[in-house]
Amino acid sequence: MDQQLNLVTLGVGDLTASRRFYTEGLGWTPLLDLDEIVFYQVGWGLALGLFLLADLGADTGQAAVAGTPFTLARNLDSPAEVDVAVERARAAGATVLKEPRRAAFGGYHAYFADPDGHRWEVCHNPGWSVADDGTVTLTAVEEADAEA
Repeated sequence: MDQQLNLVTLGVGDLTASRRFYTEGLGWTPLLDLDEIVFYQVGWGLALGLFLLADLGADTGQAAVAGTPFTLARNLDSPAEVDVAVERARAAGATVLKEPRRAAFGGYHAYFADPDGHRWEVCHNPGWSVADDGTVTLTAVEEADAEA
């Protein structure tokens, strides 16, 4: 099987509230919006789906629990963009879990949780880059380099 991810589906308690959070609050544009699920394009070949938690459990055959122990992350171009993203998420109803600050990896980051407790990290990691073909490159960043 190819090393690839095309869709992340989050189980949500209230699809209307989650749709409002991502669409109106964060300003995202739905790729496809159906009564029972909404999809957002979130990168090259990658989509995020919001699906009712109970329906996700029924679909997988196992009970689904919101806010499972993983994070979704978005790398931004500057620390200022991280600050703006956190404030926009807060205004949309997110719970800020970690206010923006310098990070051990040499960048700048924060965490917030959406209305269902799914954790998002927004960061500026100067060691992260994506080529035109979608290939990710990660390099270690020294603290002195991050300050520059």
